[in-house]
Amino acid sequence: MPCTTVLAGKKATYDGSTFAARNEDSPSGYFGAKKFIVVEPKDQPVVYHSVISHVTIPLPKKAYRYTAMPNADPSEGIWAAAGVNELNVAMTATETITSNERVLSGDPLVVYRPAKDGQEEVIGGIGEEDLVSITLPYIKSARDGVKRLGSLLEKYGTYEMNGIAFQDGDEVWWLETIGGHHWIAKRVPDEAYVVMPNQLGIDDFDLADAFGEQKEHMCSADLKEFITENSLDLNLDGEFNPRYAFGSHSDSDHVYNTPRAWAIERYFNPRTIDWDGPDPEFTPESDDIPWCLLPEKKITVEDIKYVLSNHFQGTKYDPYRRHGDISEAGKYRVIGINRNNFLSLTQIRSDAPKETAAIEWVCFGSNPFNAFVPFFTQVSKTPEYFANTTTCPTTENFYWANRYLGALADSHYPQCISHIERYQYMVQTTGHTLIKKYAKEIAKAKKADKIALAEKANQEIADKVKEMTYATLDKVLATVSNLMKNAYSRSDA
Repeated sequence: MPCTTVLAGKKATYDGSTFAARNEDSPSGYFGAKKFIVVEPKDQPVVYHSVISHVTIPLPKKAYRYTAMPNADPSEGIWAAAGVNELNVAMTATETITSNERVLSGDPLVVYRPAKDGQEEVIGGIGEEDLVSITLPYIKSARDGVKRLGSLLEKYGTYEMNGIAFQDGDEVWWLETIGGHHWIAKRVPDEAYVVMPNQLGIDDFDLADAFGEQKEHMCSADLKEFITENSLDLNLDGEFNPRYAFGSHSDSDHVYNTPRAWAIERYFNPRTIDWDGPDPEFTPESDDIPWCLLPEKKITVEDIKYVLSNHFQGTKYDPYRRHGDISEAGKYRVIGINRNNFLSLTQIRSDAPKETAAIEWVCFGSNPFNAFVPFFTQVSKTPEYFANTTTCPTTENFYWANRYLGALADSHYPQCISHIERYQYMVQTTGHTLIKKYAKEIAKAKKADKIALAEKANQEIADKVKEMTYATLDKVLATVSNLMKNAYSRSDA
């Protein structure tokens, strides 16, 4: 999946929580309807069967409840995508990343091949369809998530290159697959944030730590041998840069990937780095934009929503630009694209009570036109407005209502954007207000009542969001209807 990921350590955020956020984007020409649900342990399979690769994986007997963002159409599998389990451990999977020919010749991807022309079926490895379902219900920490998924990759292999984030209240880890069976993982520094735009991103890796104390680095068991046998270390200065060894360096990266990293880091570090001058340190097409940086100020939920909705506003690359030189408008692939399926931000605080430590912010559809909604995750169900998505377009669920909003507002952006901005502001303000209100009530409630109270909070949030979404859709529809090409100013006499 083409996606964009932003991670932040606990000392880089406004409230001391860890952040893990990711847009899931559909492939070009396709739109994947999503829903927000809770999976109970009794509903988790004992043996997992992959639809795409046909691999069969026995699962541990003990499973934890978790939230998920599965496909509304299950014909290609679950695609649980992102969630938080009942121990307040989160996972988002995946960020599709790139590799090179030397890696893939040394460790080919494990691709499914059906039985054909007398040849037996070849079972494939694991991939984005599977990863959350076979990992998140069984892990007790972010570090534990890296170890579990790493062992699954080494055993079953994968048919695609992916980046995966794991998070708890103290740590955020980023794992990248390398070829069919190898992987590396790096801890996000507490004071820093990370940007991942569909490329292998880690640009510094301590192999000694990965094969020693594993304080901030982990990797597959034979990675050193794999690097040596395939002559992958291209560094001249003695430092190991995984981008050189495992990543891609194609012209298409400069249109599709690197501009997104440039836009986000330009937002968080506008003064410490020259992004726009006559001799900028980094341009949208730079291959060496850092994997992580220290932000100039603490990062908020609203910052995350803004950067993951970015369409290069304020630059000459904005596809909605109408004034001045518009020759480069739309030059690069935007972050807030028409085919965003969802954006999820998991916000986990280590010093909060278990029942309210994790908040999952959710929105569906094209990010420049949708609104961010927070929910408590220690619940047994989610509101119907967010859980009942099907493949039938209807305003009776949040996914399709936001798809309508985006398609309508995009067609007359200057006339509609004020409606959208007010909508986003109202939804996010209401969300913050109700989360704070109910967090206090949940803290005072009896243990037996806490889940029910969290579910009540989520329902009230969903009800208010539904009202605001309908009201905004009405305004946008009226605006666009009055601007139809067959409009005429004279009314009936």
